[in-house]
Amino acid sequence: MDKDLKIRKPAWARRARSALLAENLTVTLCAVGVIGVLGALATVVFRELLGWTQMVLSGGDIPQGMVSLARGLDAWQRFLMPAVGGAIAGVILQSATRWLPRRGAADYMEAISIGRGVIGFRQTVARSLSSIFSIGSGASIGREGPMVQLAAMCSSLTGRYLVLPPRHLRLLVACGATAGITAAYNAPIAGALFISEIVYGVISTATLVPLAVASVVANIVTRQVLHYDAVFHMPHFDFVSGWEVVNYQGLGLIAGLVAPQFLRFLDLSRAAFRRLPFRLWARMALGGLIVGALSVLNPAVWGNGYSVVNSMLHTQWAWQAIAAILFLKVLATAASVGSGALGGVFTPTLFVGAALGALYGNALQGLFPAGSLSAVSSYAVVGMGALLAATTHAPLMSILMIFEMTLSYEVMLPLMLACMTGYVIAQRIRPESVYAKSLASNRMARRMTDLKDVRSKI
Repeated sequence: MDKDLKIRKPAWARRARSALLAENLTVTLCAVGVIGVLGALATVVFRELLGWTQMVLSGGDIPQGMVSLARGLDAWQRFLMPAVGGAIAGVILQSATRWLPRRGAADYMEAISIGRGVIGFRQTVARSLSSIFSIGSGASIGREGPMVQLAAMCSSLTGRYLVLPPRHLRLLVACGATAGITAAYNAPIAGALFISEIVYGVISTATLVPLAVASVVANIVTRQVLHYDAVFHMPHFDFVSGWEVVNYQGLGLIAGLVAPQFLRFLDLSRAAFRRLPFRLWARMALGGLIVGALSVLNPAVWGNGYSVVNSMLHTQWAWQAIAAILFLKVLATAASVGSGALGGVFTPTLFVGAALGALYGNALQGLFPAGSLSAVSSYAVVGMGALLAATTHAPLMSILMIFEMTLSYEVMLPLMLACMTGYVIAQRIRPESVYAKSLASNRMARRMTDLKDVRSKI
């Protein structure tokens, strides 16, 4: 009898628990929808502030990107402006580190994976303000990093206001980061998979469903309400014949070999700047000075490179021009990232991948008869995805991001092969992705902070 009662009782409990979970799921999805709106609006605020900064620097005109702003300046202005902006950004960051107490995680990846979902408001605002001065003055970094951080911070504040437990708060922060990525690139599927593949390291229904809801809502806000266009205007993908897929696999192989060296060069730059006996603001000013010197040779090294990549995709570049801008852009990115400027390396990676693919396509055009190969822009598109997969170790996210940008099914076959090849080769050479290195640094910094707190109490 007792045994029968024990069997029936869990049945009632399971039904009650299912109803409770269904109710909680509805509330969770509603909260995630709100987070999608807030994340999209946070990225819009950062974009507008950055655009206002560029307008002030250009003397009241509205420039069409950082490269346009750089070309409208004199050589001495291009030389000094990144250094001045870097110094101001360094002073802000140094002052925030000294005077603002650390509360919560330093960035959203740490808050999601190893933290409690708490992101400090004042630290995030200070870091975002520093990013605006760095990016707005020409630093060769992407703006997506600060945008995603702001979106994640809004999610963290919302979750803390609702007094959510750490597990739910981390998920809410992940949804905010997804909304920020989606709003930055107008790629809702890739935005959800970015957090699943890179931060969580696994794709599961429990996390993918709320991430997808936040991504969809953020994309609707940016496209339908705010009328924000896609970052890259991709040309039609031209796939001539099936045998050409072998050429794209060769591009994936090259991307897998180049990606670890690119990341290693960024690490060497960070180590070199850390060894300098200067304060942070002086190191960031020196990094800006290097970018300024390179921009005297070619103004296209300024900024995240959106306009340059779009130009490569729609116009025919000589291979010498592609090689020159690729070399200068890698140097400028290493100087900006190494000096400590806060920003993303996601977009510079796309830039390097596009240039690498364009160089590869130009080489093939010289070897094979005219009309037997796809356009050079097709190789540039696949090169973006292949290098992205090789640096992030997230091939599925890379495939879907390029697919969402091109909206062409023809790109899928060569893109899948190139991304998987680049990922496999790069992982064998360098097991750590670009974000795994950052996450390890955040974990070490957190341990050092905790150790200092313990020592101070003793």
